[in-house]
Amino acid sequence: MEILGALIAGCAIGAVLGFVGAGGAMLSVPILIYGFGFDPNLATTAALAIVFLAATSGLIPKARKKQVLYRDAFVIWAIGLVTNLGFSSIVERLPDAFITTGFAAILILAGVSMLRPPKLDAHKRMPIPVLIVMSLVIGSITGLFGIGGGFLAIPVLVLFFGTPQNIAAGTSLLIISINSLTAFIGHNSQWDDVQWHIPIFIGASAIVAAQAASHFSHYTNPEKLRKAFAYLLFVISAFTVLQTWL
Repeated sequence: MEILGALIAGCAIGAVLGFVGAGGAMLSVPILIYGFGFDPNLATTAALAIVFLAATSGLIPKARKKQVLYRDAFVIWAIGLVTNLGFSSIVERLPDAFITTGFAAILILAGVSMLRPPKLDAHKRMPIPVLIVMSLVIGSITGLFGIGGGFLAIPVLVLFFGTPQNIAAGTSLLIISINSLTAFIGHNSQWDDVQWHIPIFIGASAIVAAQAASHFSHYTNPEKLRKAFAYLLFVISAFTVLQTWL
């Protein structure tokens, strides 16, 4: 039953990454904590590995269709290295309540960002000041909470710069992939403490689901998907706070 649960969880994570282009870690972390009894710090470490594999898998069909803005993605990653690696190196010394409460706050922020109505402008390149601020924030939340940052990248690309949703999702997957790998390396002191059999099964099914969802994502309604996922994040956030403090 534990393996079956891991496979089902991986399918859900991969589907979210493939269809929405963000949100894999927002499901991975609470699933590992409340579904499989992981310590919050270890859950973020395992989630980084899962999301890296799933995001990379979902990225492949997007790259083949030329739906990735490589310059923007690698600039965001490079600037965010400072906060990503910095927070990754200290996260194991932070209390569990800080991790779960901060994670819940990030979920609310992510949900609100996904509910904002799209601004249909022509595509513009992202200004350097916006890139710097967003990159540092994304690096921080990846290092601390195991979240790849796609929920920040997609609204900026789509809502403020008019990037088509499919290209924003592809670019987001690349950002999530390289950010998650970087933070996972920064969490190396916790590798030996993780029970890897559960994340391996979750990651394997997430890879398959992300590939399928990414391939068929152009048949879906991006606005409805964002709204539905935003409300799911609010529910997960409330549940996390209740579990932490009650």
